[in-house]
Amino acid sequence: MAKTFELETLKIRLNDAEFALLDLHQRIQRALRALIIEGALGPGLKLPATRALAKSLGIARDTVENAYGQLHRDGFIVRREGSGSYVCETVGAQLRGAARQRLKRQDSRHDAAEPGTGLSRRGRMIFDSGGVSDQQVLKAFATGLPETRSFPTDVWERLQRQAMKDYRATILLHGDPQGAAPLRKAIATYLNLERGAKCSAEQVLILSSTRQALFLCAQLLVDAGKPILLENPGYFGAKKAFETAETRVVPIDVDEQGIRTDLLQADRSGAPCVYVTPSHQYPTGATLPLERRLELIRWAAEQSKWIIEDDYDSEFHYDGLPTACVQGLDPYQRTIYLGTFSKTLYPGLRMGYMVLPQELVKPFTYARSIMDGHTPQILQLTLARFMEDGHYNAHVRAMRKLYAGRRETMLAAIGQHLGGIATALRPQGGLQIPCLLAQGWSEEKTLRQAASAGLQLSGLSRLYAGEARQQGWLLGYSSMTAHEIDTAVQRLARVLRKG
Repeated sequence: MAKTFELETLKIRLNDAEFALLDLHQRIQRALRALIIEGALGPGLKLPATRALAKSLGIARDTVENAYGQLHRDGFIVRREGSGSYVCETVGAQLRGAARQRLKRQDSRHDAAEPGTGLSRRGRMIFDSGGVSDQQVLKAFATGLPETRSFPTDVWERLQRQAMKDYRATILLHGDPQGAAPLRKAIATYLNLERGAKCSAEQVLILSSTRQALFLCAQLLVDAGKPILLENPGYFGAKKAFETAETRVVPIDVDEQGIRTDLLQADRSGAPCVYVTPSHQYPTGATLPLERRLELIRWAAEQSKWIIEDDYDSEFHYDGLPTACVQGLDPYQRTIYLGTFSKTLYPGLRMGYMVLPQELVKPFTYARSIMDGHTPQILQLTLARFMEDGHYNAHVRAMRKLYAGRRETMLAAIGQHLGGIATALRPQGGLQIPCLLAQGWSEEKTLRQAASAGLQLSGLSRLYAGEARQQGWLLGYSSMTAHEIDTAVQRLARVLRKG
């Protein structure tokens, strides 16, 4: 601990990046406060006079005076008329004592550097899960990432200005936790016409994302320690959402037609709900046929179960017309429908929704109000106009045509450049293509080789439960031009064959 004031120590701390955006007197105040907390300026240490410190730093005396004044008001220093300014004896001693006790506890546990210490059991589970990593820049093979470079931002900005003007009196206030009425109405109209749903605006709950919807389902439908049924293989984000809510995930195998309803019928786990992706099963891309959809609905009705239908990219179906959603076929109100605008518009929008059976609307709305209140009203009202004016349907149609072409480009590139390494499974729709590795090729090794060349592949095996795991990748193509797709696949092939 320093016994005299060291000017160079202060100068070094003043250059810390954390203080870079502060006014000069704030930088001095924060730097001195940090040195006191850390013990570099010990209890009772006399600080330089304001005039002397200002001269040493080449700044105005008032700047130092303002910094000292704030430190005095906060209790970090005491100022004695005719004597000077000193580090407060009491505060300094308390800070040093607390730090010593903390270090003793850390040393006794031998985990002073271990992150996550002091968390609850659920908090530790969330930390250990590693979270979910999203692509924040455009990269080759990113899964679930739409084309954003051609988004009609000029139209969006115009509609946002209109919404701000028309709703100026209320748009800056808190919004309805269930969501803005115009957007809920627009979503219900769209789903009824385009997805064969049967819903009203009163059943729609606006959220920030599908992940938030899954988290709400985990909290409200499944008690800790109880089972929930998930497709195997299945969406990693759903598995994490339910596991971190301390539920027990029970896998139900899928085949080339999606989830096996015969295994659902045979399940005796007592799980209250099942999570499914019937339009484009994640990750296989299989579409659940009508017969199985009806079997799924009948199973839920007879067993009093909930169906969580994640319709994450159903708009992008390229081989024939898309099958009607399960929610629209369900006369028993046992289906919870999840949708997102991150795939159809852009992920930075952070907007998703649920269509709930009437009996679940209030419980889920109350839970959402506790979680984060509401989604920003300006975005909701802008999106409502975007849908009402026909821009949403037009954009989806344009992207459907664009992605269909990119799917063909990706399939051709895989066949041409990755022969003998991987075989593509042709999906009927979606934004990515599953590829199975040929015998003798290791998924783990190919992921490392690709990463060394700056290519980030998404492995298939982690999406499986149990020992039977397919080795392969998911290759996203929707955010890449035809030239970018062919170039990236060629580059991947060179890297793998060279290794």
